[in-house]
Amino acid sequence: MVYELNSLDKLSIYKLMSNLVVPRPIAWVSTISKDKILNVAPFSYFIPLSSNPPTLLVSIGHKKDGSPKDTLKNLRETNICSIAIANTNLTNQMHNTSEPLEFNNSEFKAFNIDTKEIDSNYPPIAKGVKVAFLGKYYKEIDLEGSLTIPVIIKVDKVYVDDELIEDKDKIRLKFSDPIARVGAKYYALGKELNIDE
Repeated sequence: MVYELNSLDKLSIYKLMSNLVVPRPIAWVSTISKDKILNVAPFSYFIPLSSNPPTLLVSIGHKKDGSPKDTLKNLRETNICSIAIANTNLTNQMHNTSEPLEFNNSEFKAFNIDTKEIDSNYPPIAKGVKVAFLGKYYKEIDLEGSLTIPVIIKVDKVYVDDELIEDKDKIRLKFSDPIARVGAKYYALGKELNIDE
C-alpha cells in the first residue's frame, strides 16, 4: 500500500512518520527561563545534524493555545540548554515531564526529580543521566505550515558517565539502555547486532 500524504490529515501523517522512522531517540531537554526557573521536557523528533560544526536538531511543538512551549521560549531568551539521553531507569520521570505545566513552573520540582550539575554555565540534568550534550541555541528552521519548529543546537560539551567509557583516548564507549520512541510507545535499546565480515 502506498499512502498519499497530501490526502491524509495531520494526525495520520504523524502516525506514519512516528511509527516508521524508528527508533527515535529522545532528547530530554533542560532549559532555564530568564527568571532562573528550570524546565525539562522530552522531544522525540530529535537527530544529530552534523559533527562539524557539532549540532543537534530538536523539533519543538506549541502549547494547545498556540504559544511556544517553555523549552522554545527559554531557548529564545537564554540561549542555553542541556540535552540528556535518558536511560530506562528514568523512564517514568522522563515521561512525567511531558505533562504541560504553567510557564515558570519547574518540572524538576513538580515531579520531584533530583538534578545534577555538569557545568554551571548550562542547566542541570536529571540525576542518573549518563549522557548529555551541553549547547546553545543556534537557529530555527522555518518549515512553512509545520506544527513544530525545528531548532538547531550547537553542542559545546558532551558529558559521558565514566562507567560508559571503555577507552578514553580512542573514545570507545559502551552505551547501555537508552530509551527510544516507536509510535507512542517507549522502547529500551541495548542489543548489539553482529554482522558477517
